[in-house]
Amino acid sequence: MTRQLSVLIVDDEPEILGITSAYLAREGYLTRRAGTGRMALEAIALQPPDLIVLDLMLPDVGGEEICAQLRRRSNVPIIVLTARSSEASRLRALALGADDYLVKPFSPRELVGRVRAVLRRTASPDAPAADLLILAEGRLELDLAGLRARYRDQELDLTPTEFRILAHLARPPGRVRSRDELKQAAIREEAPSTERAIDAHVKNIRRKLNETSSGAGRMIASVYGVGYRLDE
Repeated sequence: MTRQLSVLIVDDEPEILGITSAYLAREGYLTRRAGTGRMALEAIALQPPDLIVLDLMLPDVGGEEICAQLRRRSNVPIIVLTARSSEASRLRALALGADDYLVKPFSPRELVGRVRAVLRRTASPDAPAADLLILAEGRLELDLAGLRARYRDQELDLTPTEFRILAHLARPPGRVRSRDELKQAAIREEAPSTERAIDAHVKNIRRKLNETSSGAGRMIASVYGVGYRLDE
């Protein structure tokens, strides 16, 4: 039986504790909560979690101090969840040892995706950091290693070629890709095709996105005379 992974959520806002706990529990994680820095340190000492979601602005021991203390004795993954949006704050948290940084207000779905990505990365240190793309505020997830895609937590039944097209559009989103570029990136040499075959593949991707959520297929925008673009 696979052990249930535990996440400690540290935040002084009860609403955020409730929302993050509910979303993570729905994904199968065992969640614990701490409303102060001291409570967090006590909970960690009592039973170390597999990952910590950590607010920086706590009423007693600050999140930066907690992060620094933990890094002196532990490699537990830490995702900072804070209202501090400045680049200086982000860089300081990462320098102290945080594994990821998410700014409030945030998408709970995106947080779940980041928890999953950080746990996967830390469980397999040799795995590339970008093996999981999280897009559209957490609604769209692309597992590059496993060629699997999920939209709003529903698996997309994509063929390998369809997945490669979607992944190419997603790196980065917003960039226009020509049909020829998508053909070269997604369709293997042993499967000769025309550029118009890309139109058929994109049509299928849109249909499958729409099957999970009405209108989701509009994420892939047509650029007349050129190709396609993924809009988040």
